[in-house]
Amino acid sequence: MSRKLRIWLVFLIFLNGYVSLSFELVVLRQLSFWVGSSAVITSIIMGVFLGFMSLGYFLGSSERIETKNIRRILGASFIVIASFSFLASSFPLVSEYFEWLYSWGITSSVIQTFIFSFLLLSVGPFLFGFNTTLLSRLLHKYNTNYTGNIMAWDTIGSVLGSLLTTLLLMPFIGVNYTVILIIALSVFAAIITHQKWTIIVPCLIVLVLTILVNSDYVLRNRFGILVNNANSTISVTSQQDGSRILYMNGLPMSVYYPGTKYGADYINYINHNFIFNMPQDRPRKILILGAGGFTAGLQDTYNEYIFVDIEHTLQEISEKYFLGMPLENNKKFIVQDASQYLKNSTEQYDMILLDVYSNSFQVPEGFITAEFMERVKTHVASNGILIMNMIASQSFQDKYSQVFDNTFHLVFPNNSQRQVIGYSNPWQYGDVVNILYIWYNRDNDNRIYTINKTPVIYDRYIK
Repeated sequence: MSRKLRIWLVFLIFLNGYVSLSFELVVLRQLSFWVGSSAVITSIIMGVFLGFMSLGYFLGSSERIETKNIRRILGASFIVIASFSFLASSFPLVSEYFEWLYSWGITSSVIQTFIFSFLLLSVGPFLFGFNTTLLSRLLHKYNTNYTGNIMAWDTIGSVLGSLLTTLLLMPFIGVNYTVILIIALSVFAAIITHQKWTIIVPCLIVLVLTILVNSDYVLRNRFGILVNNANSTISVTSQQDGSRILYMNGLPMSVYYPGTKYGADYINYINHNFIFNMPQDRPRKILILGAGGFTAGLQDTYNEYIFVDIEHTLQEISEKYFLGMPLENNKKFIVQDASQYLKNSTEQYDMILLDVYSNSFQVPEGFITAEFMERVKTHVASNGILIMNMIASQSFQDKYSQVFDNTFHLVFPNNSQRQVIGYSNPWQYGDVVNILYIWYNRDNDNRIYTINKTPVIYDRYIK
């Protein structure tokens, strides 16, 4: 085997590993817009992906595949990979898929993910494994000691695909252009492998369609998407009533009425009952975890605010497209994970608003634990207030609402309040609304009134 041929085969193994991991991560990112990124969703996608890849490894070793046909088979395989990558990772097409499922009455995120995985994440992963086996056979034909090198270069490609995609490509060039790059690499592999002009036409068709569908123009004009990076897909829409809605990962995160400067109902409740009526003897320190559209405390120029969110574009998008004005000077935006911020900070706040619980399938699972709530609790100053905005069942109709309530009261057994925002009917199924869990950090001696001891007339007037 010539040195040139050996380098070519090793490069294809590396490229195959790179594209496979990059493709998997992009799919996980695109699907999070619709089904979230919980451990269950991730395990379904990874399980199907790895299962079909294993099948490809197995069938690629079939003796019926003649060595002289491997180059042609690899060329066709890479163009099929490019085609399915286009279908499975292009945001407009994925959006159409989920709209169809909803129109057919399929609303379970688990079922949606299973169907998607078997339809669009079976052929590509199968061919990734199939290609690796075929390339290995070519190398083994000339050198049977190449097993270690094959595994090493395939793994190196996967590692780089993982790191470059999540740390550099999606954050800096966007998910849509990362999709274009993945498909361009697959097309490139198809062309250099097949080495006949007949492969050029289908390759160009797939590549041109990919560029058109994933262009900024289509994403902005068809879907109103302003940001599409590793963390978030963000869009802002204007409604007929004059309001603006900020969407993050397919969910309405914030509402703003420019005329009245009001926000969502729960934000208006917090502003009028906890912020705008704060004493004016000194500026209070207020921490907002989950910045949204920065409507909490809007128009308050006296107290000191820190907004914490992992999405670095939120302030720019909010000021330019959502609020239409810059944040006041008393408001500071910090780009960091909420849990890490609390872990590294020793500051205590007069009020903390925890607004990271968008709904039951996109809730950050680490933020609903007793351990995280204990961490938040240590940052509430004496006589301070903690408010947690939840979207849950008012009447505890599901386990999620019940267990979260149990968890909250384990950490905050006293001085707590559960405020339902808006109308819901507890006698009907699906009474999911905004619910504010509120805790007041005040001394409590845990006494109770009994028939034997009821000093209520003294307690009532103690200050």
